[in-house]
Amino acid sequence: MRTMLVAPLVATLVAPTCEVAPTGRETAPGLQLGYEIVGEYPHDYRAFTQGLFWHAGYLYEGTGQRGESQLRKVDIKTGEVTQQVSLDNTIFGEGIALLDGRIFQLSWLAKRGFIYDVDSFELLGEFHYDTQGWGLTTDGRHLIMSDGSEHLSFLDADTLQVVRTLRVYEDGRGVRNLNELEYIDGLLYANVWHSDDILRIDPDSGEVVDRIDFSGLMADRRPADSEAVLNGIAYNSNNGHLYVTGKRWPKLFEIRLVTR
Repeated sequence: MRTMLVAPLVATLVAPTCEVAPTGRETAPGLQLGYEIVGEYPHDYRAFTQGLFWHAGYLYEGTGQRGESQLRKVDIKTGEVTQQVSLDNTIFGEGIALLDGRIFQLSWLAKRGFIYDVDSFELLGEFHYDTQGWGLTTDGRHLIMSDGSEHLSFLDADTLQVVRTLRVYEDGRGVRNLNELEYIDGLLYANVWHSDDILRIDPDSGEVVDRIDFSGLMADRRPADSEAVLNGIAYNSNNGHLYVTGKRWPKLFEIRLVTR
């Protein structure tokens, strides 16, 4: 992480604490989706993937673990890291999102977020919050943040203050452990920590409209590390495909969603 901070932006986020309920396992009613693999690409097996998005032909990846956390720009086809910046060794990196030419990156327990210029990776400022930091995405107006609970926080992109919270539920029960996030065509997609499901969530009501089962990905090739779980969703708006990977996975998959 850079030690010099240019024109720092400091804000404090306040989100409600809540009691969370177990995750429902039944598939929610609605459109039932599966997937087809349309491409496989190399992925750095050392990368503890925490956040992922696609922009202008490249993947941008946020990685975790203290002493290993980075923001990276990655060539999709080769897996080569073409640009990177490291966080301080005390910081455990989490989710990332791009909005208005700025990349926002969360940390897990430090309650610090970092703001970078998308082109230069210059550190522009920091922001602060009172919850854990997990996943991050944007609907084009707000940053949307998960913290491991059943609630998502919508942040004003300029003040970085919480303007709305959303309870995510399925069959009436709150869904916790929402992790990496992606906003696609009016729905929120969310990894669930230690699950092979990706949820699709109505961002207005918080209802889980369906689950997509990705247990077939890397089914017999996953690393032995119990934390090497599915985590990472990026959307290519040019062709409508998803890029999906996991923590410490040696592969990145290009996915086309299909109706079962």
